[in-house]
Amino acid sequence: MADLHGALRRYLDARNSSLTAARQTLKVNELDARAILFIADRPGIRPGELRDYLGVTSAGVTTLVDRLVERGIVRRDVDEADRRVTHITLTIDLRSEPWSALTQFDHEFQRALTARNDSDSARFSELLDSLTTEVRSEGS
Repeated sequence: MADLHGALRRYLDARNSSLTAARQTLKVNELDARAILFIADRPGIRPGELRDYLGVTSAGVTTLVDRLVERGIVRRDVDEADRRVTHITLTIDLRSEPWSALTQFDHEFQRALTARNDSDSARFSELLDSLTTEVRSEGS
């Protein structure tokens, strides 16, 4: 198990290093990068959902989104059914340079994982999910 823990730590270190390099290249801070990746998976997200995910105040989300809007990274759209509600959507393509740097490590890791035996990947996923669930339930 110590080998697995070490391997997971090395994976996280490599991923974090890749994200740090990407953030420096793109000139975005860690919170902005987390927001960008979260919005990419949830186009049209409401600011409250982003606030809850990031664990910041409503004012903090407003400031963050304002900053991303100014840089042309996201846009705000007014909800047609309720004009008090806004939705946030990326205006950049994370598959294109330079923005692809944010997801490069994950895509390369996915390619390497896909090249492996499917049963190995499935067992690893099950083990990781099981361990994560166990740790979360003990921490609650």
